[in-house]
Amino acid sequence: MLGRVLRGALFVAAAAIVLPLAGPAHAEYPDRPITMVVPWGAGGGTDATGRIIAAILEKELGQPVNVVNRTGGSGVVGHSAIAEAAPDGYTIGVATVEIGMMHWQGLTDLTWESYTPIALVNEDPAGLQVAADSPYKTAAELVEAIKANPGQLKASGTGQGGIWHLAIAGMLDSIGVDPASVPWVPSQGAAPGLQDLVAGGVNIVPCSLPEARSLIEAGRVRSLAIMAQTRADLFPDVPTLKEALGSDWTIGAWRGIVGPKGLPDDVTAKLTAALEKVYNSSEYQDFMKERGFGIRWASGQEFADFMKQSNENLGAVMKAVGIAQ
Repeated sequence: MLGRVLRGALFVAAAAIVLPLAGPAHAEYPDRPITMVVPWGAGGGTDATGRIIAAILEKELGQPVNVVNRTGGSGVVGHSAIAEAAPDGYTIGVATVEIGMMHWQGLTDLTWESYTPIALVNEDPAGLQVAADSPYKTAAELVEAIKANPGQLKASGTGQGGIWHLAIAGMLDSIGVDPASVPWVPSQGAAPGLQDLVAGGVNIVPCSLPEARSLIEAGRVRSLAIMAQTRADLFPDVPTLKEALGSDWTIGAWRGIVGPKGLPDDVTAKLTAALEKVYNSSEYQDFMKERGFGIRWASGQEFADFMKQSNENLGAVMKAVGIAQ
């Protein structure tokens, strides 16, 4: 009897050891390719930033990171694709400043709270660009033309109510000029807006200097001012808006890596650690510096607080200039 009991106990003990080993194995994240959604078109600053991050992130995670441009709806399409993805870490994306703007216009219900914040990686102020053959050599001359011919000069560089639209609207409002004096022509980003500028379709593109850099250096576009407190290292001869017009108006775009809301803590932690290595790498730092892109790091709650503050500030400005619903 005792022998049967002992044999039974040994069988149960052996089963307890074997059964867990026979259960399903859980592979460590990531064990397959990751998709990085970019809400704006190829060739723009967000696309360039997303692609360099993806390229370095692949090395850190040991899995392909495939960039997918999901454009449309003034940024709504791409941001929705990120928010609506499964919260498993295999779809992440580049959230941009527009996430603090689109809902104020009634374009979407998405806000910064629709995401898991992972890392802020970039921030760039707006510039004021015209074509090289434009008759306006200074910001003051451009403003005088706008005052003299309301509705005649058109601007572009992003979707209706996007960051660069808000940049020029806020600039005009800050100097007492009706923002409606410059009609906005929606585009899928700075790159197509700049091409339209060079082709003569629009007269002004208030995008960042890095986005306009190649055309400025090629002598096809001229920057009249930068909407920041200090001049840019990239183009130190370009005056600030304060210097050019006496306006204190400043505004900039930012970009950060986010996941869908509800991303598991361990996945978020692994992505954050990997992205911090990407951010601090000489490859990323040199890439951003060479193109004149601003760099700024924040992760976790700090990034969440940053997005919240950006959302509140942008909402206040959009209401002031009549863009918010």
